[in-house]
Amino acid sequence: MKIVFMGTPDFAIPSLDILLKNNYEISAVVTAPDEPKGRGYKLTPPPVKIFALKNNLNVLQPENLKDENFIKQIKSISPDLIVVVAFRILPREVFNIPPLGTVNVHASLLPKYRGAAPINWAIINGEVETGVTTFFINERVDTGNIILQKKVKIDPDETAGELHDKLAILGAETLLETVKLIESGNVKTIPQDESQATSAPKIKKEMCQINWLNKTSIQVHNFVRGLSPQPGAFTFLNGKLVKIYRTKLVEEPDLVENIKVLEPGQLIAKKDKLYAICADLKPVQIIEIQIEGKKKLTADEFLRGYKLKPEDRFEVLNEEDLKSFLKNKSSA
Repeated sequence: MKIVFMGTPDFAIPSLDILLKNNYEISAVVTAPDEPKGRGYKLTPPPVKIFALKNNLNVLQPENLKDENFIKQIKSISPDLIVVVAFRILPREVFNIPPLGTVNVHASLLPKYRGAAPINWAIINGEVETGVTTFFINERVDTGNIILQKKVKIDPDETAGELHDKLAILGAETLLETVKLIESGNVKTIPQDESQATSAPKIKKEMCQINWLNKTSIQVHNFVRGLSPQPGAFTFLNGKLVKIYRTKLVEEPDLVENIKVLEPGQLIAKKDKLYAICADLKPVQIIEIQIEGKKKLTADEFLRGYKLKPEDRFEVLNEEDLKSFLKNKSSA
């Protein structure tokens, strides 16, 4: 069985690797074009390309998936199956090429969390369970008939990065089982229940500000871990952008007993620990923090180098000021 594999980020590598280790013929790997990155804007290949070249695979990097030459290339390969893991939206002209169909591995229990950022949104929304789904691609994004689903627990302090790595492995295992079913002719599918559908849109920079004024301690904790390590939840302290990568929910009633007034965003240092007050006037403990231009620090490292003043608060910029700040930062 000839397979064309399509994927770009690290998440896709275990899936490609497991197909190779099980001796499937990967006729081509389709991935995104190289992108300029870093201070020198050096052209950098995507992770899947690096892995594919190390394994002597044929790599295609089309700018436009509707380009006639690209479509001719795929048709000339005559794949039996196309496998898609963390790639772009395919046009009908491409996903209809293989006789056995085009299969996608999605990092959620579809129809929940259709879209570009299912891992992030599952954690942000406080889900305790998620998983992976394999399905046949059709014209509507993430709506095709389900082949297999595998579930996994989300731990209370688990970050998006940690869950990402767990689901990448589970996705690969589920893909292998899926491909074997398709190869044997024993694949059965079920339609998605549209009444259960939810979306997981791409996360933009302006969506990552922590709103201490209207988010409870649990919501802040979920928000931080759902955006960690990338793109990273942020707030402001004395006009500087501060990223927070890890927090902890705490039950310490004596922490605030001597404080007359509690306000959202208020910072409290107790020995080597740092806390921030949320909208429900409960604290979250800050575990990892990074002020712009500085390296990531644990809270105790931060407190050793930063003298916290009684008036210090994490600030929340309004929509207009936030857009202006981010625009100026990107153009600097």
